[in-house]
Amino acid sequence: MENPGVRSWLISCDESGVHGSHHYGFGSLWMKWQRRGDFIESVRELRNRYGYQDECKWTRVSKSNYNFYEALVDFFFERQWLVFHCIVVRKSAVRKDIYHKNDWDLARRKHYTMLLTSKMHKALRRYPDREQEFRIYIDPIHSSYAKADEAMEVITNNVLNARFRKTSPVKSVITRDSRETLTIQLCDLLLGAVMETWQKKAETQAKHDLRTHIAHYLGWPQLDSDTLPAERKFNIWYFFDPVRESRRVNTRNVNLVYPFSPG
Repeated sequence: MENPGVRSWLISCDESGVHGSHHYGFGSLWMKWQRRGDFIESVRELRNRYGYQDECKWTRVSKSNYNFYEALVDFFFERQWLVFHCIVVRKSAVRKDIYHKNDWDLARRKHYTMLLTSKMHKALRRYPDREQEFRIYIDPIHSSYAKADEAMEVITNNVLNARFRKTSPVKSVITRDSRETLTIQLCDLLLGAVMETWQKKAETQAKHDLRTHIAHYLGWPQLDSDTLPAERKFNIWYFFDPVRESRRVNTRNVNLVYPFSPG
């Protein structure tokens, strides 16, 4: 049961590009824990309105269901209580031989955890006088390590506890089937749109149009940039190694159609 005196968050996560692509990435959809019922009710209403019964996924965007996915993107940007943060990692910049025991699986788990700990750290600093707790839903992690979700919970808490009063703000990291978890499905959609841009993959017209629709809400022509670190509604974090390379992208300011004003 939620403690009414605690600021509680639900963070729903997904991964992309872990099967041989030249970029991989991780995304997180944030909302207050008590908003999860509102979210489910609203998305189900959209599904009924457009007659869409399949799982919501970036790979399923097509001409025949485009109106539903466009409405789902509209829903995300119109709601002040929803935010999306992701990290994009270029594989050639990862020094897995030095920092990750020459293991891609370990490198990806570290970057996944790095995204979550960084964003939770900022949330804890933003509300220093308020106790906070985080509950995390993750789609099954593609990992050879059977207890990757448990390891993520332990590592995340250890990093945060070292900085914040020896508390344990991460209450749970739960592996959830995305087919039964609408919050992970929306995360998959937004992350997929970002990653397909960075992968420069062949695309359908429907996917191109939906990517452009998302970029429009940011005041961008397309999703080929990263954002400033302080951007809170829709944050793209491009990971690179400054020792080995110069930045290959230009950071853009975000000019939201609906200015973000969190509660």
